[in-house]
Amino acid sequence: MRILAFGVQPDERPLLEKACADREHRVHCLDVFLNGDTAPLAAGHEVVSVSVNAQLDDAVLRTLAAGGSRMIAQRATGFNNINLETAAELGLTVARVAHYSPYSVAEFAWALAMAVNRRVPRATRRTREFDFRLDGLMGRDMHGRTAGVVGTGKIGSAFARIAHGFGMRLLGWDVARDPGCEELGLEYVPLSRLLTESDLVSLHVPLVDATHHLLGAEELRSMRDEALLVNTSRGGLVDTDALVGELRAGRFWGVGLDVYEAESGLFFLDRSLDVVADDTLARLMTFNNVLLTSHQAFYTREAVGQIVGTTVNNVEDYLAGRASENVLVDAGTLVPG
Repeated sequence: MRILAFGVQPDERPLLEKACADREHRVHCLDVFLNGDTAPLAAGHEVVSVSVNAQLDDAVLRTLAAGGSRMIAQRATGFNNINLETAAELGLTVARVAHYSPYSVAEFAWALAMAVNRRVPRATRRTREFDFRLDGLMGRDMHGRTAGVVGTGKIGSAFARIAHGFGMRLLGWDVARDPGCEELGLEYVPLSRLLTESDLVSLHVPLVDATHHLLGAEELRSMRDEALLVNTSRGGLVDTDALVGELRAGRFWGVGLDVYEAESGLFFLDRSLDVVADDTLARLMTFNNVLLTSHQAFYTREAVGQIVGTTVNNVEDYLAGRASENVLVDAGTLVPG
């Protein structure tokens, strides 16, 4: 099978090529992302693999289908970038990676939390200039404070276990309870209470209609003035304009973001020589207590290896007509989720 893979990172490419070769598939890797301009490149490829920043809207899906594509293998868990209804209408099969190492994201969420809490970026900039003063670098102990875990699935529960290791009180919010989290002493509470009582709030829920701007102006305003906010899930969970407003008012001890709601067309690309016209992002970059990274929380050797392996398995399942938990659309039929 000839597979065209869009948005392949340099570190990812050898893993994907080897996984495909082991199954006797030929993969052609592109570093460009799938969008309206690049979709015609897929003509003649039955299977197309895409990254999380691909844009699979109505027009792109129709271009793929017209070019002969029949299966889309997304190398990510989230699928808010895919118009599943149009995919079903066109008879396309769509699969994702339902699970990969939850520790990759959970550990990175804690890396962000501790970096902004202990002022590591500021300290690093200073010491590179041989400025070894401590003023402005004071952090806070995590031990004894309250961690609010928004979403206690595989990643959220891994985050909670790390918080428990710090000796933190745990609050959680989710549509379903995790017994393992409750064994740690995590108390499930309404989101409003979690936000008002937590010293650290970390987001681990998917982006769907119900969670878009889960933290809007009102929710952000309800958080403690010296709270830490970490988002390693999806940028759209947070109203970024409202967050900038709170930061301008001098609120929050620190904010760690690995995602941004308008990251498409920016993240995973070198835009250092370009004029970036996103005023909200530019303003966000000016705050000393904000640490922004480029959607790299998942990017460990273990996690990427699992993502690549599952992606190739999804292609194998498609060719064999097998169903799996990774399938979102099965040859034109939406799979209940």
